[in-house]
Amino acid sequence: MKAARIVVLAVAVGAGGLAALLAGRPEKAEAPPPEPIAKLDTTDVLVASTDIGIGQVVSAAHMQWQTWPTAAASPYFIRKSEKSNAVQDLSGSIARAPLVTGEPIRESKLIKTDGSGFMAAILPSGMRAVSTEISPETGAGGFILPNDRVDVILSRRDREAEKAAGVDTYVSETILSNIRVLAIDQAVEEKNGQKVVVGKTATLELSPRQAETLALARQLGTLSLALRSLADGATSGDAPNPDDKAGRRTGGINTVRFGVTTTTTPK
Repeated sequence: MKAARIVVLAVAVGAGGLAALLAGRPEKAEAPPPEPIAKLDTTDVLVASTDIGIGQVVSAAHMQWQTWPTAAASPYFIRKSEKSNAVQDLSGSIARAPLVTGEPIRESKLIKTDGSGFMAAILPSGMRAVSTEISPETGAGGFILPNDRVDVILSRRDREAEKAAGVDTYVSETILSNIRVLAIDQAVEEKNGQKVVVGKTATLELSPRQAETLALARQLGTLSLALRSLADGATSGDAPNPDDKAGRRTGGINTVRFGVTTTTTPK
């Protein structure tokens, strides 16, 4: 057999074997088409671009628009689709409550003062800010901070009891209970990690009748602030009743005479 025929025959056999090998391989399955990506419905919400303290004047630099899921956006949030000029409109407002970076801004936390001071801006409607002198001894050693709750205690001499007993008699009674502290001197919030504010003046949030009671009590004796536990907050049962003509707590009044404590109920 000629060499040329042998080469042709070998090539033919090799090609046939390769074809048989390729034919025996399973066909690759086609990859499934990718699932469509669900489009998230979003809206632009006005948020604080930096921490904002209570009483701070808010400028445009303190606010920014941020994309927010529409389903998670509260109706109280400020949306760009509804108020596109909100940044300019709210500039110059005063914060009635603190805001942290990234927190959505609500109009209820800001107020336009129109020239009024920040204390008037953060006061709830119908309430008054009244100051009274304190010292480390009468102010819980300086551990009372703004937004704490306190009881106001009046200590005075009981002239009528002195006439009857012929000895010095002192009376101590809680005249106001569960009162919010607005400020200690000029500090309206805890700043720079400050844990104690030792001041000479405490500003309290009072109703008009409570303000009258405090003004009268300052003339009668010495006032002390008793710091309340955080658990005894504004929902405590012995919160003051604004309609109480005496401006006192609605429960009994603790009276101390000669070191003996008795309880009386105001009429």
